Amino acid sequence: MSKDKLVIFDTTMRDGEQSPGASMTLEEKVRIGKALERMKVDVIEAGFAIASHGDFLAVKAVAEAVKDSRICSLARARAEDIDRAAEALKNANAARIHTFIATSPIHMKYKLRLEPDAVVENAVRAIKHARNWVEDVEFSCEDAGRSELDFLCRIIEAAIDAGARTINIPDTVGYAIPQQFGELIHNIITRVPNADKAIFSVHCHNDLGLAVSNSLAAVLNGARQVECTINGLGERAGNAALEEVVMAIRTRSDLFPVETGIYTPEIVPTSRLVSGITGFPVQPNKAIVGANAFAHESGIHQDGVLKHRETYEIMRAEDVGWNANRMVLGKHSGRAAFKARLEQLGIDAGTDNSFNSLFMRFKELADKKHDIFDEDLHALVSDSQNEVAETYKLNSLEVTSKTGTKPEAKLTLVVNGQEKQVTAIGSGPVDATFRAIEAVADSGTTLELYSVNAITSGTDSQGEVTVRLNQAGRIINGHGADTDIVIASAKAYLDALNLMVANVARAHPQEEDNI
Repeated sequence: MSKDKLVIFDTTMRDGEQSPGASMTLEEKVRIGKALERMKVDVIEAGFAIASHGDFLAVKAVAEAVKDSRICSLARARAEDIDRAAEALKNANAARIHTFIATSPIHMKYKLRLEPDAVVENAVRAIKHARNWVEDVEFSCEDAGRSELDFLCRIIEAAIDAGARTINIPDTVGYAIPQQFGELIHNIITRVPNADKAIFSVHCHNDLGLAVSNSLAAVLNGARQVECTINGLGERAGNAALEEVVMAIRTRSDLFPVETGIYTPEIVPTSRLVSGITGFPVQPNKAIVGANAFAHESGIHQDGVLKHRETYEIMRAEDVGWNANRMVLGKHSGRAAFKARLEQLGIDAGTDNSFNSLFMRFKELADKKHDIFDEDLHALVSDSQNEVAETYKLNSLEVTSKTGTKPEAKLTLVVNGQEKQVTAIGSGPVDATFRAIEAVADSGTTLELYSVNAITSGTDSQGEVTVRLNQAGRIINGHGADTDIVIASAKAYLDALNLMVANVARAHPQEEDNI
């Protein structure tokens, strides 16, 4: 018996970016887009084009770079939003406009300040306007989980008549329980007369830890698209994790009447890429992509797995990309091999000068560690794609840390071309380094996040550091990578300061309330 296709809609670059501090540069969004394309994700929501000029450019860049996945932009039920989305998507090989309006009584009354009739009129007008630009229009009922069923059926019927071919039912505030949410999807599909003309989708938030469970319950009740993110990234407690939805469908094929087209060996590499770019490390016990997901500590478990893997493993680690790192590069690798690997990873090295600079960084790294993994290359590119002028540049750093004494950092910075030397002590070597930098910069910032993530395994692994600075409410993320954690920390702090001085922000998370 043939199974239905379950459309996988990834919103890592839109909803995922709304995690505080998870903003991405245009280049980073393109790299994530190419990774999702390699994974064969059906629809990639690249951003909210009208939210900012940076978001518009990012949607446009992803639409031009990715050809095998459909590219989508979010838009409120407003003509100006839809026009901006259409402009960003005009060079996409396949495009979708995703428009939405709130449908719950509390949102209609207090946020929209509109009567239900006006909400339906706005939705229909927006969908028809979007259909003037693209054939593929998705309509979302924001806060559907707290909306009245009769009104949901009414507006959905009108939306399908207006030309929407995907109807999304989001659990915007993570309030739903699986059985109840599944029944909601079933009731909508059963009661809407023209339901057969649309694909029904769900977009679940994880406030109660039920996003994946709610999504799967919806699939069992007729939903044929799931909106999700890599690593479950997203605002508040996050979204349904793509890797968990996909592998649940695949592992329990006996229960689900659907199948996805996802190429699962790309799951772990994509998870690591997103983690490195956003600075959000994956917890070790995270399902599918956590470091301990396929580890067995118990002697009983180890014995069982050695005798027959299926005794304690329901999936093969190799199927999701574990142990699939291709160690193709090292200190003896030449320019051609390096360039070919970048192209395979969907990384544009840019001009000859930028490629040469990147290759020199690669050679420097290869002198420090024997094997260069794909994750190392992504970190290398992230570290080199900052085109902001370096007001602050690290010249030298010496840190002394020994038992019984406070760590001391001796730092030489080049500030606008002039060398400045400073010494500071701190509670640890990183704290001393940051204090030394601030003794020169006096930025008036507060350090809100300091995150260290080992890019690969082994003691020679690069450490990737993310710092988040707050300057009077303005949030700036800085990134740095090095085999020396203290140097990586200094690079990350200086990266944030340079962005702050240049008044440049990474692609800004969307400000509007949305699904």
